Amino acid sequence: MITTTTFGQNQTWISINSDKIGETSQIYQAYKIDEETLGYALDKNERAHTEYDWETDTLTVIFNVLNRTKEDNHYETVPMTFIAQKDRFISIYNNDNAYIIKKMTHFVERTPNLTVYRFLFVTLFLISESYFPYVEKMDRSKDEFNRKLRMKTTKHNLLALSDIETGMLYLVSAANQNIILLEQLKGQTIYKKLDDLEREQLEDTIIEARQLSSMTQLNAQVLQQLSGTYNNILNNNLNDNMTTLTIISILLASLAVITGFFGMNVPLPMTKNKYAWLIILIVSVVLWVSYAALLRYMIRRK
Repeated sequence: MITTTTFGQNQTWISINSDKIGETSQIYQAYKIDEETLGYALDKNERAHTEYDWETDTLTVIFNVLNRTKEDNHYETVPMTFIAQKDRFISIYNNDNAYIIKKMTHFVERTPNLTVYRFLFVTLFLISESYFPYVEKMDRSKDEFNRKLRMKTTKHNLLALSDIETGMLYLVSAANQNIILLEQLKGQTIYKKLDDLEREQLEDTIIEARQLSSMTQLNAQVLQQLSGTYNNILNNNLNDNMTTLTIISILLASLAVITGFFGMNVPLPMTKNKYAWLIILIVSVVLWVSYAALLRYMIRRK
């Protein structure tokens, strides 16, 4: 699927859905998209980066976009490719990041005087902005599961908290890559050709990306601390359980030693006494209570 939109002063925006147009399609060649750029655009695992071809005056930007559909119970990102030329702007997207096209269309419709590079930088700004509602949603979910875990530490809630932590790590990595990309744009030859409005828009985009990075890093650190805290709690609970089981086994062993003697086929005192069982029971109880008190004292002392 291809859509063509005219904006600014006879400039063209071409939007290509790579999920509906195959890699071997002649459409990419028609727009002079080389095989290397096409390989980057169609690779859903591609990292964010930028390239500038000074011979053709073409800037290629691959930016990390949030996939709003959860994968394995957590959010991930997918790359989106933008190609900025003198009077043409090309965006290559897929079904996972198609919602950005709607945002771009809305912006074009309400902005008359728009250049190719300003359109590019605004698009990158909109992409960073689209992360925030989902980061805030993940933060609220983190607080909710934290409250549940304080009440009762269950496997289900721990796994849910782990999914949030995994998704946040993906977002941290994507946000950091996007910032590096935007900073690289300021070092490209094309930056010298930008007008004041385009440079201002690029600075606003960098600020938005930095805010996103700071927010995701803070949430990731909090999640890591919570995960470590509950891991320590589980370890302490395990130690307490093992201590209790050890005490029980010691106390049972003392009774087994005493009663075990009378199970042997050897002469023992009180074997002829009809109240021997009562005496043995009383002695066992006294020893059991003494051992229990001694172990309790030793544990409390530690």
